[in-house]
Amino acid sequence: MFTCTTNSPEETAHLAELVGQKIREGTVLCLEGDLGAGKTLFVQSLAHTLGVEGEVTSPTFNLMNVYEGICHFALYRLETEEELEDIGFYEYTEDPEGIVVIEWSDKFPQCMPEERVVVRIEKSDDGDGRHITFASVGERYQEFIKELESFVYLSH
Repeated sequence: MFTCTTNSPEETAHLAELVGQKIREGTVLCLEGDLGAGKTLFVQSLAHTLGVEGEVTSPTFNLMNVYEGICHFALYRLETEEELEDIGFYEYTEDPEGIVVIEWSDKFPQCMPEERVVVRIEKSDDGDGRHITFASVGERYQEFIKELESFVYLSH
């Protein structure tokens, strides 16, 4: 686990670009944070780094967007675990092809894949800054987190 501090939306976007340079197919990325923390900005920058062209939006109302190589969920509006089944959530997360990004994964932590990367975005006291923590849940992504930490610190 490691934490980075960014001081502006541009720095947060740059951090997501760095993640995009290192992330591997089959990764499940769970984004946590309050409304307005920067989860969607993070996904937009990550997606553009991975070659997605055009607009990348939060799937708050349609719950899921699929881009080239990325499946993007937002669980904000869901109320029950059964709704995950209804939207085909497990079909995308159990054996992911490409990258799976899940905003608001902390609403249903017991339903998330056993192996995942958690990205927690918290607003700093000054309003523009963010504290972004990366952690591996399970063993699969532990090495990825170590590589990412080294890469991020070398790139700053």
